[in-house]
Amino acid sequence: MADLVRVLADLQAESEDLDALVSVLSEDAWATPTPATGWTIAHQIGHLAWTDQAATLAATDPDGFRAAMQAAFTASHTFVDEAAEERAHRPPGELLASWREGRAALAAELLGADRGKIVWFGPSMSATSMATARLMETWAHGQDVADALGLLRLPTPRLRHVAHIGARTRDFAYLVRDRVAPREPFRIELTAPDGAIWVWGDEDGVTQSVTGPALDFCLLVTQRRHRADLSLVATGADADEWLDIAQAFAGPPGSGRTPGQFSR
Repeated sequence: MADLVRVLADLQAESEDLDALVSVLSEDAWATPTPATGWTIAHQIGHLAWTDQAATLAATDPDGFRAAMQAAFTASHTFVDEAAEERAHRPPGELLASWREGRAALAAELLGADRGKIVWFGPSMSATSMATARLMETWAHGQDVADALGLLRLPTPRLRHVAHIGARTRDFAYLVRDRVAPREPFRIELTAPDGAIWVWGDEDGVTQSVTGPALDFCLLVTQRRHRADLSLVATGADADEWLDIAQAFAGPPGSGRTPGQFSR
């Protein structure tokens, strides 16, 4: 429970940071294009609102969520865009209120219920893992909004949650590409915003590793920057290959960003 409380507090802080960016925008500014093709700022917030609502349904009504998931999978390549598109056409004030209400409802449900695994689009997960996944998505889509507005966000210790998912989803990146993941585990050493070193994996006997700034790793695994624009170092052929396909989010392989799309 302590881990869940901590993650939910960080999720709230991450959400509030993004809320502060969009709540002051004019109605016209909500239509600003973001780096995600075809998505405006309104699409980004609409997607977060929809996903929070889907997660609440999964936590409270697994059968209802499974039914919705079956319907979604009949349009597996379009349902996410369609959900964002529908919400993007709502008045900004209504959309913002919906996102606020939805994320608060999800947090209360995750904190207040005693349950096992929560069914999801990918593997089922614990309440803590669900909160961590929502933080990762909020941070990633917040990056899209910041990029659209030409703003530079300062990295925070909350990046550790994003990096954790990035490290834990190594094999998933291979799975969604119908490829076999390496058998040897990797060691990941990242420099946190405060200079500390975050580590995943053992050191003894490991020949495959990734090192670099935590921010760069998070930008890579959420596919918000191209690898060529980041200061990440791979040791070993398998680790080098993984950095080209790493993906922390559920769903089919993402298209990522093009080299040089953003200045650092």
